[in-house]
Amino acid sequence: MANTENAEIGVIGGSGFYSFLDDVTEIQVDTPYGAPSDSLFLGEIAGRRVAFLPRHGRGHHLPPHRINYRANLWALRSVGARQVLGPCAVGGLRAEYGPGTLLVPDQFVDRTKSRAQSYFDGLPLPGGQVPNVVHVSLADPYCPIGRKAALEAARGRDWEPVDGGTLVVVEGPRFSTRAESLWHQAQGWSVVGMTGHPEAALARELELCYTSLTLVTDLDAGADTGEGVSHDEVLKVFAANVDRLRGVLFDAVAALPANATRDCLCTKALGGMDPGFELP
Repeated sequence: MANTENAEIGVIGGSGFYSFLDDVTEIQVDTPYGAPSDSLFLGEIAGRRVAFLPRHGRGHHLPPHRINYRANLWALRSVGARQVLGPCAVGGLRAEYGPGTLLVPDQFVDRTKSRAQSYFDGLPLPGGQVPNVVHVSLADPYCPIGRKAALEAARGRDWEPVDGGTLVVVEGPRFSTRAESLWHQAQGWSVVGMTGHPEAALARELELCYTSLTLVTDLDAGADTGEGVSHDEVLKVFAANVDRLRGVLFDAVAALPANATRDCLCTKALGGMDPGFELP
């Protein structure tokens, strides 16, 4: 199907979060970077057109390090999305951030190893365009307007969120060793996950507003005296909170500004620099 502009906002769902909209249109989108994780599912929330993309595919067949992040963000922009919400499951690195905690980070630390994390890699696109060398600022990686909308939406649902904190992103698919987890804690970082990067960085390169909402499903290995986190544990806690998170996301979508009125740092990320290719 040809790409058409029929969404304002994108939502990239995390583990166990594959049914976000009830009345949807499924479309397939091609990108210069290959296929995204799945089809896009388009629908409406509070009068806003939304495109939902299952981050791991609808059957959860893509591990974190095999997700085509570049295709995912490109596909969302190509259908008109200019603001993206990225809920994901994480481990808590502090005792007070136990299962069920909702944290809206304002920083991340990249500890991944093998992911394509830029559109400006100097490699020709299928159409022959060659990206220019462009360095984008990521000092504040998340959209301040999106973060405000997410925080207020959570409070409106009587779910007091943690305002700010650092998400450390590891390669996966394995969980951390106790030594790694204790090191992450010692650095003062807040939560650990596997999918928050390079989503935020790629969104910035496409001048998209990106907001992460992290749901703590476990205390990470070094913060726990038990056997360590398990995949089943993550999915169970996520499933127990998915309806609450869905409500927060619905309210956040409704509160986001119209795309045409965006006036945040995200919209000026390229600073007039020529990327060497046409943005979708």
